[in-house]
Amino acid sequence: MNNELIEALDALEKEKHIKKVVLIEAIENSLIAACKNNFGKADNIKVIFNKDNGSVTVYAQKEIVEEVEDSALQISKVEADLKFPGHEIGEIVNVEVTPKNFGRIAAQKAKQVVVQKIREEERNSLFNRYYDMEHELVTGVIQRRSGNNISVNLGKLDAMLTEEHQIKAEKYRPNERMKFYVTEVTNTTKGPRISISRTDPTLVRRLFEAEVAEVKDGTVEIMGIAREPGSRTKIAVQSHEPNVDPVGACVGMNGRRISNIVSELGPEKIDIITWNEDPAVYIENALRPSTVVYVRADVEEKTAKVIVPDDQLTLAIGRAGQNVRLAARLTGYRIDIKSESQAAELDMNFDENEAADDENIDDVIVDDVIVDVDEVVEDTAADETNEQ
Repeated sequence: MNNELIEALDALEKEKHIKKVVLIEAIENSLIAACKNNFGKADNIKVIFNKDNGSVTVYAQKEIVEEVEDSALQISKVEADLKFPGHEIGEIVNVEVTPKNFGRIAAQKAKQVVVQKIREEERNSLFNRYYDMEHELVTGVIQRRSGNNISVNLGKLDAMLTEEHQIKAEKYRPNERMKFYVTEVTNTTKGPRISISRTDPTLVRRLFEAEVAEVKDGTVEIMGIAREPGSRTKIAVQSHEPNVDPVGACVGMNGRRISNIVSELGPEKIDIITWNEDPAVYIENALRPSTVVYVRADVEEKTAKVIVPDDQLTLAIGRAGQNVRLAARLTGYRIDIKSESQAAELDMNFDENEAADDENIDDVIVDDVIVDVDEVVEDTAADETNEQ
């Protein structure tokens, strides 16, 4: 042990971000372990590492007694007076017991323990670094495909994008940079394991926080997000400042902010709506871009009856019910939506004769949305025809 070791520890502290004091403690503990080959009892053995010159001294902590019964734990008063004058019976003194052969074997064992400690501390350092990224937005570089999973480099570590967190419509090309939401960071014996997602709704929230200053500082608050990854997202916002338009702030001048967010999500469309404490108004907003004629919301039952113009029913429902389905998820209400002509046929004013609705219309319930089966089928068929 010499100055070269001290220099090596200084270099490790800078390169591996492992505190020097932690390494010295590991060395001292490893040397105590090495001393067990020389001393039957190691409980009273103390190793002092000189952090200035790298020298090591081994001490045995012994009690001063009148008559020695265990030489490993005790020292006589007579001997103590010669080596440690001024100490009394019952006191503990440090007796140097550094073995003469405390060289190659001890150093080798110390090296093994220290190397292990360095690995542990390096893993812990990486874990602490990436643990701060949990539930945050990160930028990664696509590396390779491993089965159905995608390996993504985040700098010091690779994360795994599992199939369930991939957007089906997206293409993950090697060396492409993308943004991801870190769902979990766990510490394992092989180092930190990072789970990321492209489908989590919080990804959209983090993108808005990164792009919209008013969202980041709390002036505009995101009240809810309903998302079908790769297809469409509805996000509800409200402003805590009367002179700040929450939707306008999110869209940005000339649509620049929302354009930057959409560019990160590929073909996914985003509907930004204004949150309202009145459930009826909130549901009306959530069904946009369609026009709504009437909404009656039952707060206790968390259900809503909605009437839309005949020419707006397809738009209100959306392809395969997507628009109304997302509106239901966003608001938390089970939505029963009808056109004006359907309501007139059933003599529905949503205050009377509600039973006739269930008796005369074949409805389907999907994700807390009630829509007319025939309308959904016609709508989907029309979309497919237009695509062809």
